[in-house]
Amino acid sequence: MKGKEPQPGDLIEFHRVGYQHWGICVEHGYVVHLTDLNGGSIETLVSYGPAVVRKDPLDVVAGKSHFVVNKKYDEKMTPLPAEYVVKAALENVGQTVNYNIITNNCEHFVTQLKYGTAFSDQVKNAVTCLAVAVVVLVTAGVVFAVIKSNPVSLSRMLLAFLFKKCASKAV
Repeated sequence: MKGKEPQPGDLIEFHRVGYQHWGICVEHGYVVHLTDLNGGSIETLVSYGPAVVRKDPLDVVAGKSHFVVNKKYDEKMTPLPAEYVVKAALENVGQTVNYNIITNNCEHFVTQLKYGTAFSDQVKNAVTCLAVAVVVLVTAGVVFAVIKSNPVSLSRMLLAFLFKKCASKAV
């Protein structure tokens, strides 16, 4: 744990390897969160499938992972009253939901409860990284194709570019 003790209505971010799991504190030492149908880790769902809303001890959900109270969205959005958030979370316990890593993951679940709107920065960040990776790969492919088709022409272009850069610094 890092920072302050979770209070009812707080979003709890659990740092797992490669992703974050999210839950919402409903009382001292307890969190409501999404799990697989057997009460196991949500990562067993991989990307989509049925999930169940559970109330579990905070230390059990955390396991060996580090967790923090995360209020980063409070600056952008007005949180709903803690009493309402806790009541809504507890009313969902036992419900089966359609988990989808892109459109309905554990972060979507808790932000819907806390702010009345479901969203996930994890998804937004992953999509941004994917887009950058695609641009880099496409650019690398184009450069490789140019080198393969006409290496002398590319060499001349690079030398001309370097000469211009060096000449402009010398002046």
